[in-house]
Amino acid sequence: MLEVIQDALIDSVKLLPFLFITYLIMEYIEHKTSEKSKETIKKSGKFGPLIGSILGIFPQCGFSVSATNLYAARVITLGTLISVYLSTSDEMLPIFISEAVPVSTILKILLVKLVIGMVAGFLIDLFLRVKNKNKQEDEKIVDLCEKEHCHCDHGIIKSSLKHTLNIFIFILIITVVIDIAIYFIGEERIAGLIEINPILGPVIAGLIGLIPNCASSVILTQLYLENIITASTMISGLLVGAGVGLAVLFKTNKGIKQNIKIVGLLYLIGVISGIIIGNLGINF
Repeated sequence: MLEVIQDALIDSVKLLPFLFITYLIMEYIEHKTSEKSKETIKKSGKFGPLIGSILGIFPQCGFSVSATNLYAARVITLGTLISVYLSTSDEMLPIFISEAVPVSTILKILLVKLVIGMVAGFLIDLFLRVKNKNKQEDEKIVDLCEKEHCHCDHGIIKSSLKHTLNIFIFILIITVVIDIAIYFIGEERIAGLIEINPILGPVIAGLIGLIPNCASSVILTQLYLENIITASTMISGLLVGAGVGLAVLFKTNKGIKQNIKIVGLLYLIGVISGIIIGNLGINF
């Protein structure tokens, strides 16, 4: 049990640089730029899904957390956020490399995740632009301090540290709880829930991917390497898996209904993509 808590602490500490840099950027935008500059930054997000899907393939939970915080402040679009979530690999890449998985297989899986994330992100942003074109005002970039009512007017570094500590404690608590739950349930029992089935497999794998913890990507990748699940099933879970980014979403983004819709959209894209890949018989 002590080892589980220690691992949770280490995983959470790894996120600190990402959190601090993200909040530092957000504080700078909020306090050092004009409203016109803020809107220019936001409009440049039309290419966000492309950038987000590329950054997401790097094996770190931190990118999904950073993207979540930026979306909560409306610095990036929903399409960009979803593209990061879908392409995020977490621990898949390090495990593949350590298990000497062929480079061609790794590149194919990463490419699939990148393309799905990019296409889905662009389509979501296009849909929202068409839907909101008749509105008089777009949603403006949110002032972080005003939203959290923290009255942090002591410089951007001190304010960034304050926000970083706040979210770090939240992530640590969530990570400890989830790791303890997985410890008692057991990875073997979780593996038993997933069958090698082109329909049921992706559905259950997607639910596992929703676990707001990097452990979900570890479980799914190991099950694939042990031939317990198919590649399409693994991809479904990995597309849905956004690490602790999903937990941070409910902490930082206003509107629980909106957050539920975002999670539901992510889940549907991941599961449907996995089912299509499985039925097409695409191999990696």
